[in-house]
Amino acid sequence: MVKAYAQEYTYKHPWERVTSASWKKFADPENKRTLSHILEVDTLNHKLDPSAGKLYTTRAITVNTPGPWFIRRIVRQDVCHCVESTVVDAKARSMQLSTHNISLEKFIEVEEKIRYDPHPANPDEWTICRQETSIRIKPLSALASMAEKVEQKCAEKFVQNSAKGREVMERICKYLEAESRGMSA
Repeated sequence: MVKAYAQEYTYKHPWERVTSASWKKFADPENKRTLSHILEVDTLNHKLDPSAGKLYTTRAITVNTPGPWFIRRIVRQDVCHCVESTVVDAKARSMQLSTHNISLEKFIEVEEKIRYDPHPANPDEWTICRQETSIRIKPLSALASMAEKVEQKCAEKFVQNSAKGREVMERICKYLEAESRGMSA
């Protein structure tokens, strides 16, 4: 059984500001309090392809083990390691992030895809964020009802964490907007 969900959110900020905020999301100490499930973020590599106008980045992200408390007891691990791959296409004004866990994969598979694009209704001023997440609890597959409940709890936690992430992104966008106004004054 796989629990999947999709969310869309409109940032009333231009694409350039929203994507800048995405890079700053994990850096500020105030954001670390809000995003307390994120323990560490390290850039593993980045490559710029100037002719294509694309930036490729890979980051390692360490998070608290997802799901209810008893999952941490079963897997005997409090943290989960993930890899995030990002492609920023400056010419197309698109940013795509794909994240999946590389630890605990015997127990749980989580894949998250996020895409930031100019909003079709107001492409110069708004950005649409599309997020898709899938969660699969593996060893409980034989016990489908139990697996489904655990996947649901994990999904609820991911939805809560997504809301916290949007809150942080909005705060950073407002800061960047104020900063740019101060520079132009």
